[in-house]
Formats: sequence, C-alpha cells, structure tokens
Amino acid sequence: MKIDSTTTTASVLGETRNRAAIARSTASAATEVHLSELAAQLQTPGDAGAFDSGRVAEIRQAIAEGRFTINAEAIAERLITSASELVAVQQRS
Repeated sequence: MKIDSTTTTASVLGETRNRAAIARSTASAATEVHLSELAAQLQTPGDAGAFDSGRVAEIRQAIAEGRFTINAEAIAERLITSASELVAVQQRS
C-alpha cells in the first residue's frame, strides 16, 4: 500500500467534518416517525386502572403455597380471541 504524502492534515480534517455534517443531516431527517393507529392506541395508557396489585399479591401467594392451577383451555381461548382481534384490525387497515 502506497501512502500519499501530499494529503495534508487539514484536508483530512475537513473531509471528516463534512462527513459528520452529512451524517447529522441524515440522522435528523430520519427521526420523523409515523405510528399506525394500532401502535398509537398501544402507546396511550387507556385503561390505567386495569392493574390490580392486590390480585397480583393473591396470585403470588397462591403460587408460593402451591395452590395456583393453570387453566390451559382458558389461556388458549383468550390467546385465540386476541389473535383474531389483531388480524381483524390489520385487515381493516
């Protein structure tokens, strides 16, 4: 590899600054984000009162005592319902 002795530090520094300026302008142009309606709904706290810390404590205690049972059928039904709702929302968009 041959090193060109005619390149000055000033020209290299200027080129580095130009690249940085281009990178900044590209980065600022790319910061604009558009959310879909569903994403916007997920970002809003909507039903903030849905979290019940007392219920969480009850479940935690039941797990610790070995009394907590899992109803796989109920979980599967709710998962299918949730997936169906998501598909319906995407088809409307």
